Amino acid sequence: MATNWNICGVCHNLHITKQSVEWCSECDEGLCEKCKEHHAVSKSSKSHETVSISEYKKLPTKVLEIAQTCKLHNEKFELFCKKHDCPCCKKCVESHNDCKSLIDINELIKNIKTSNAFYEFEQNLLEIVENIKRLNTHRKENLTSLEDKKRKIETKIAQTRTNFNIHLDKLQDGLIKELTAIEEKEKRKIQTLLTFLKDKKKNINEFQENIASIKKHASELQTFLAMKHIEKDIDVEEKIIQSITKTDTTNQVNISCQINESLKQIIDSVHKFGEIYVTSYPCDFSIQKRKERQAQIMVSLPTRNIENLILSLDKRINTKLSNVRGCSILPDSMTVYKDGHLIYCAREKGLQMISLSDESITNITYNKLSIFAYVTAFGDRLFYTNYDHDSEICCDYHGKILWTFHDTTFLLSPLGISVDNDGFVYVVGGDTHNVVVISPDGKHCRKILSSDDGLNLPHVLHYDQSTNKLLVANHLDTAFLFDVKR
Repeated sequence: MATNWNICGVCHNLHITKQSVEWCSECDEGLCEKCKEHHAVSKSSKSHETVSISEYKKLPTKVLEIAQTCKLHNEKFELFCKKHDCPCCKKCVESHNDCKSLIDINELIKNIKTSNAFYEFEQNLLEIVENIKRLNTHRKENLTSLEDKKRKIETKIAQTRTNFNIHLDKLQDGLIKELTAIEEKEKRKIQTLLTFLKDKKKNINEFQENIASIKKHASELQTFLAMKHIEKDIDVEEKIIQSITKTDTTNQVNISCQINESLKQIIDSVHKFGEIYVTSYPCDFSIQKRKERQAQIMVSLPTRNIENLILSLDKRINTKLSNVRGCSILPDSMTVYKDGHLIYCAREKGLQMISLSDESITNITYNKLSIFAYVTAFGDRLFYTNYDHDSEICCDYHGKILWTFHDTTFLLSPLGISVDNDGFVYVVGGDTHNVVVISPDGKHCRKILSSDDGLNLPHVLHYDQSTNKLLVANHLDTAFLFDVKR
């Protein structure tokens, strides 16, 4: 980082002091009006992105403090070591001789602001804010519930109290005090958590503001390096929020009261008006996650191209079956399972989710589905086929449609559907006698199997993510097992 943004770096090297008006992150120096013009037309620097000094200073302090050159060798970063998760200059390579994951950093940071990694980075922040909001609402609902229970108990106490004489007033007061003390104690616990959540939300909002500023004003390299710095802080914040739900601080607290029935017969021998009970049980609140991440968000190389998939026949299977409606490669299951729920196609009721704990049913979508509809899941997304409209739909777990694929030149009467480890969607075309693979964003597709491969009214398929094998079954008699290479 330059020590003085206000001085033109070029002029300073010539022992001239001029005010800088723009900053070039790639050159890592300020530029005056004259040098700015030369910089914009010079063959070596005309492709550099610059930003005004006033805007550059708006970047978060942590971003400005990130070194864009090697501190050991004072040379520009040119490589990135995935093994050690660090940028390297050419001289650093000597200490990374055994590393096989050195990558050209220019390729890695290319279009970083519009990459899936940066999008997931932003969405992760939004997700944490949403989880804090949901957790906050959840706890406030418990507060309301406690107050409601308290009112009901007080009514019960008052109704019983009217049948007793003044002797019981003291017992009643004691019980009310106990009730109030317990309620206040439990409320303080919840209020403490709410205050903690408020602070966490403030921290996350600050991260969001920093990310927005980075996205708008930082260079590609700064953006990449900033993400590596910030993601660790975010990971800590996220783990804290996740850990909250595993402690008794989020237990659903309830209070109840049992009136002493013996009061009606032996008033003189009774010394307490009743008993206040506090029950606490784990809530069914779950943290929403966009996807099952590993230890932290990693900026990775571009995912494999849809055109690079290579399928080779492993074996042909004579099933001697008719009207095949499902298939699977054991021990995997065809059931779509998510956080204790099963997801299934419910025909005219759309996509539904049933809880395995209490068998309660939740609608994900309400659009009518064909009797031939199939559904599968990947991360935070669901994919299902619409046989009647020759389309495939991708939605989230709230039923929000993210994309729809419809191209009858490739696919007619879509049936079975499955997803591989990279989010590529495999769909059977019943009337086109083929299998089509669709990119994770729904924008690209490719026919990978056809009648030439033995498909005749294919109905279902299953991609086994542990072995990278694709099982495809015809409606009658035969099935095929393919090896899928990347």
